Amino acid sequence: MTWFDESRLDDEMALGASDLRLRTLAESGARVRREAENAAAATAVAVERAQDARPRAVIAAGPDSRLLRAVLEPWCPVPFVAWPGQGLPGWAGSLDLVVVLAPNGSDTGTASAVAEAVRRGCQVVVACPPASMVAEHADGRWSTLLPTVADDQLATAVVMLTYLHRVGLGPDAAPDGVAQALDDVAIACSPHRDISINPAKMLAISLADANPLVWGGSVLAARAARRVAESIRRSSGRTALAGDAEHLLPVLEATRPRDVFVDPFAGETGSGGDLRPVLVVLDDGADDPVVREHRGRLGAAADGRGVRVETVTSEAPSEVARYASLLLTGTYAAEYLRLGIVED
Repeated sequence: MTWFDESRLDDEMALGASDLRLRTLAESGARVRREAENAAAATAVAVERAQDARPRAVIAAGPDSRLLRAVLEPWCPVPFVAWPGQGLPGWAGSLDLVVVLAPNGSDTGTASAVAEAVRRGCQVVVACPPASMVAEHADGRWSTLLPTVADDQLATAVVMLTYLHRVGLGPDAAPDGVAQALDDVAIACSPHRDISINPAKMLAISLADANPLVWGGSVLAARAARRVAESIRRSSGRTALAGDAEHLLPVLEATRPRDVFVDPFAGETGSGGDLRPVLVVLDDGADDPVVREHRGRLGAAADGRGVRVETVTSEAPSEVARYASLLLTGTYAAEYLRLGIVED
């Protein structure tokens, strides 16, 4: 039998057992700064080479291309394609720019896509460790390597987005702004801050007796929601869903209305019945009418069934910084949820 002991979230010995994972989260901002600084010279070279002409299209290749798609699709002034599968689109050629994120540099599918891009004469910019399989396949006349060290998807993405912004193909994702947003979350969610003033610990307590439904309205917030739900599943072994409003609404609408007479310690069936859902809203400040309408429908459905709603917000200066802030807050909450779950 498992149960949640919230006292462990402020217990020094329990926190010490999770020190490595929590320290890794706390260093997120430092990794972004370090990777941006290490790649600055190579980024300048890549920007200089790109001054000749704007590409016909931008292709983000490899399994980590989905993050670039979430950032670039609403902004990129030329056609943009994310290609997470093997190889490249059949039409890709010398007029196109292929960008690749390879945080650990060892994925064979990514290396194959990079080699194909070089063979076709595409402009190629790869962010990966310089001593890696992907880097070896990126060697070519029209290729530029942006060197990274940490196996960190976000830090690697910020390096690439900095380049794309400087050549007019992406929005501003200033590394200092992203790093500061991550540092702010690390301070607010520090294990040394007690439950009463720690948003991640409070969120973990809210998730302890529920199955989370995680929703983000904008494209980036929705991606953060999927990553947070994945972290919750991995840390707790519990169901956690993330999706668009039309995917989560049926779950909320099928939830039994809360019975105010049920013993909360016995569960709604009287014997520790099924966990009820809790709606977790990741709010990055998007004010699109569709986002407002979907959020209103979700809130109304939750209110009608007595489902709790927890909101995580961010006021960071850029879209990427707000994404990073929401993601890190949710990941901290997942780690505190892991810490609080104990087995008899």
